Amino acid sequence: MSWSRLLAERKVKPHVPTPREIDDLRAVVARDLADAAIRSLSADRRFATTYNAALQLARMAIACAGYRVSASAHHQASFEAVEIAMGASATPFAVYFDTCRRRRSVVDYDMSGVVSDTEVAEIIEQAHGFRSLVEGWIEANHPPFGAPSAQ
Repeated sequence: MSWSRLLAERKVKPHVPTPREIDDLRAVVARDLADAAIRSLSADRRFATTYNAALQLARMAIACAGYRVSASAHHQASFEAVEIAMGASATPFAVYFDTCRRRRSVVDYDMSGVVSDTEVAEIIEQAHGFRSLVEGWIEANHPPFGAPSAQ
């Protein structure tokens, strides 16, 4: 996959992000990870909330790379595009979260009580790892968009 292919397939559009946009996404990630830590929420909701944090992290990286996902299947396209933006270091996370995408869809639209506490712990751990990777990549490759505390 390449940017030209994603552009030709109309899965992404060129985009010029602003530091405010990236910081707003960063705030969504922080909120979602904090909410996912609330143990009184159902495992399903904690899973879906953590998944959303990962999706927003992918959006941050894609935006810093100069694109915005525009496809109707934007979740899937986001995990394809983040691999192009960040390279091989993002692949294990993209594959993992794409698998979670299917599970999240079931949780949000079809059934309840399908996610275990073990799955929640795993997605939370993966999301924190992905967050570290994305923030490090932004700092190294797009310093104007680095976290406010890193500026």
